[in-house]
Amino acid sequence: MREVTYRELAAGEEAPMELLLLADPSEKLVRKYLDEGQCIIAELDNELIGEFVLLPRADHTLEIINVAVREQWQGQGYGKQLVKQAILMAKQRNMKCIEIGTGNSSLNQLRLYQRCGFEVYTVIRNFFVDHYEEEIIEDGIPCKHMIRLRMQLEEE
Repeated sequence: MREVTYRELAAGEEAPMELLLLADPSEKLVRKYLDEGQCIIAELDNELIGEFVLLPRADHTLEIINVAVREQWQGQGYGKQLVKQAILMAKQRNMKCIEIGTGNSSLNQLRLYQRCGFEVYTVIRNFFVDHYEEEIIEDGIPCKHMIRLRMQLEEE
């Protein structure tokens, strides 16, 4: 696997909305957390292959809000690389915890995050029903609830 380079979205640079909307179909919500967070671009030979957004939370916690890999690069381990890079960045910032949320129907993402060391800590019932205008269905499963996962980065 070739080496991925990471950089922060530059001031004034257009956010990769087509990628961001792969991970979150609500453009309104995506624009809101882009204003509050830091969008990290993943590139291979200067070609955009993926992105993730980091959002600081209370108590030395960093949240991964959005992780997406372009379709032609999916299934090759790049999603895992992006998550691992987000964890590394949280450690470099001396965060105590990193969190991520995904839908109950996002089976591949749930598997990926747990394989990266995240553990489920809560479920927000009806999150997607309450916050999204259109119903989301993945692999024939209605996406209703947000599964929240976290990883402790240092011993409490």
